[in-house]
Amino acid sequence: MQRLMGVLMPEKKRVDYALTLIFGIGWTRSQSILKETGIDAKTRVKDITEEESKKLTTFIEKNFKVEGDLREEESGNIKRLREIGSYRGIRHGLGLPTRGQRTRSNARTKRGKRKTVGALSKEAWSKTEGGASPTGETAPSATGATASAKPAGKK
Repeated sequence: MQRLMGVLMPEKKRVDYALTLIFGIGWTRSQSILKETGIDAKTRVKDITEEESKKLTTFIEKNFKVEGDLREEESGNIKRLREIGSYRGIRHGLGLPTRGQRTRSNARTKRGKRKTVGALSKEAWSKTEGGASPTGETAPSATGATASAKPAGKK
């Protein structure tokens, strides 16, 4: 496999697709890079010469911020927003959407798996409350007494 900008390029893929594997380069940028360097987009990575590879690397380094530099700048921007205490920085810190999207019914990607709060179904309540443990003992009830204990009162 050939390495370009610190990323291994799959040899059987076309060059235009392989460039998109570099962080910071999408389809449009990939096409413009190939057009500027004069490399055919249909060529496979295994067919690229060493000269063309160097040409691609120098062009990308000169004109674009990619991979580590881009990630560093991105994380620096987010860190700056957190430090100054902006609304966007706070939302980044809490792991919530930063651009005004609603979170009441959506935003599952940012917020993670649903956690039910409040009412439980009868099955869920019985599992948490009175279900038997693997050792055969019953779980303690909400009052703290075990199910086998005698109720307090007259004998």
